[in-house]
Amino acid sequence: MNFVLDTNVLVAGLLSPFGPCGQIVRMVSSGELSLCFDARILAEYKEVLGRPKFKFEKDKVISLLGHIHHRGLTAAPSPLFQSLPDPDDEPFLEVAIAAHAECLVTGNRIHFPSDRCQNVTVLSPGEFLAFYKNTVTAPVFSL
Repeated sequence: MNFVLDTNVLVAGLLSPFGPCGQIVRMVSSGELSLCFDARILAEYKEVLGRPKFKFEKDKVISLLGHIHHRGLTAAPSPLFQSLPDPDDEPFLEVAIAAHAECLVTGNRIHFPSDRCQNVTVLSPGEFLAFYKNTVTAPVFSL
């Protein structure tokens, strides 16, 4: 499943690996999910994960970003028709639209008003996990 992951969810997942955000990050790391991104999103991931206050190991951040880059889907987005309340969130929605992503996962849904999201489904981490569970079905075996 291809989706867009807001930086706040990535950080929360690394800081708290056993919550919903952590589960999503593990699913990305295992290859179960593929992130859609562009250069701006990767640059933001790198900048935020490199902040000293988080104390993430540099080698692990580089490895995670490399994994995202090689296993994810690069998009070439166009600017939005209408700005979002927080302009820093616009690359995430632009990529979701361009990549035809299943959804955009964020901890700040209020920053993505539905009237500006051009039919992109915006979900919280918990909502995403429920959506994913309902979307992915186990294979049926016949004897």
